[in-house]
Amino acid sequence: MGQPRKALRTTTVGAVSATLVAGAAFGLAPAAQAAPAAAPQAAGSTDVRFVDIPGDGGTILKANVFTPKGAKAGAKYPTIVLPTSWAMPQIEYVAQAQKLANSGYVVVSYNSRGFWQSGGEIETGGPEDIADASKVIDWTLENTPADPAKIGMGGVSYGAGISLLAAGHDKRIKAVAALSGWGDLIDSIYSGRTQHLQAAGLLGGAGALTGRPSPELQQTLKDFIGSNLDKEDEMIAWGKKRSPATYIDQINKNGAAVMMGNAWGDTIFPPNQYAKFYEQLTGPKRLEFRPGDHATAEATGLLGLPNDTWTSTQRWFDRYLKGEKNGVDTEQPVQLKSRSTGGYEGYPDWKSVGATKKKIDLAGSTTIRTNVDSGANGGIVMLSNALDQFLKIPPMASMPLLPRRYAGVWQSEKYESPQRVRGTAKLHTTLTSTKESGTLVAYLYDVGPLGLGKLVSNAPYTFHGKTPGQPFGVDLELFSTAYDVPAGHKLALVVDTVDPLYIEHNPSGAQLTFSSPASDPSYVSVPLREK
Repeated sequence: MGQPRKALRTTTVGAVSATLVAGAAFGLAPAAQAAPAAAPQAAGSTDVRFVDIPGDGGTILKANVFTPKGAKAGAKYPTIVLPTSWAMPQIEYVAQAQKLANSGYVVVSYNSRGFWQSGGEIETGGPEDIADASKVIDWTLENTPADPAKIGMGGVSYGAGISLLAAGHDKRIKAVAALSGWGDLIDSIYSGRTQHLQAAGLLGGAGALTGRPSPELQQTLKDFIGSNLDKEDEMIAWGKKRSPATYIDQINKNGAAVMMGNAWGDTIFPPNQYAKFYEQLTGPKRLEFRPGDHATAEATGLLGLPNDTWTSTQRWFDRYLKGEKNGVDTEQPVQLKSRSTGGYEGYPDWKSVGATKKKIDLAGSTTIRTNVDSGANGGIVMLSNALDQFLKIPPMASMPLLPRRYAGVWQSEKYESPQRVRGTAKLHTTLTSTKESGTLVAYLYDVGPLGLGKLVSNAPYTFHGKTPGQPFGVDLELFSTAYDVPAGHKLALVVDTVDPLYIEHNPSGAQLTFSSPASDPSYVSVPLREK
């Protein structure tokens, strides 16, 4: 499995720098801005106190506790525990905690271990983090008017992942709201056997700036970004240990009601892996996808502004912790918001999304050279898909100007009616490489009359150990989405070999040939909503 390490290209270095800038803009800043405005308001309408909670092994976790104003002696209240997101301080959920407390909940928000003033080291959803969640619940039952039969957990990003993991280890958790989280950590940042460089760079950089990464995390990131394939099995085992999907049987057995929300363009935890995890849940469940990038769909709610995701979160807790019959459990459980129209659509399950498939044939034989970015790319982590969310400006590329020396381009016919893409497009092709290793990135574009393409979806694919000159099949799922292609436009599949979002494994001078044998034609299957 071992491959010679390659020096990271200048585009890679620039990409890591860009992710740190994005982290400062979209990760740390909102929480810092929220504190002065939210904290005084919270104190005026609820009882709030800042406490130290002993976590696993006695590690001190900094926390805040919101109690309903005028809580009656001896009364018990439904309770929600909120672990903070990666790199966020303990005030992250102040605005939402106040709202929940005002409606009758005890809310305990704690700073995840290894970050800010909490003790310990960053364990990335490891056993210590799971044990911390149970310790916080223990403390809450002993020190607040919490009802032991009505405990919920939730959070954004890291808080979402920890909540799902805890639901598989602590039967007391009756409801979970996991926003912008992960079901499978490996399928999130190593999909298609390709390192998601900017995502790993953002997480690693933000962790180092705001916390104390454990030696295990530091080594794993070093091996991951350094393409140390000799450690691939170890890295996969590390990720599986931290993936809720690993504990799906226990989560189902414990029976917590699970609501999950994510963004179509999440460049850290893509929607595919969340949908797959959702499909494995057997208890009460709900899945919501909206436009945006990582945690941007929930961001305005953290500032106390109206927010659909947080409204759904409270409805979920009201139903499964308070027992309110508010209809959230009788609605279609899969709720999607289109990137194009902004309207919501309901489905009975994920398999019903994009049930109609339309194929675009990838005829002929096309050879491209590697190591050069053709101009087609997935954008910048946290920035590009936020622009799509708020301004409907996704990453773009001109189809006529893409250099065919470095990019394969196939286009559909011009559509006479709108094509409502919903779900997961899939690429099937036959690939022949001049080298044993390589990386390709597939993009699906909405192409207008002038040839300008707007990115609909993308995904990377890496191979190792192939025989040079020997064809092999490639099946690749692009990241799920909901996008409307206007009448008069085309869909185009573009394939190249370099994208700043990902680490590529193309040896210098390698060439990739895409063919479509008569016995096994190449195509991209596009999922559509007909009505």
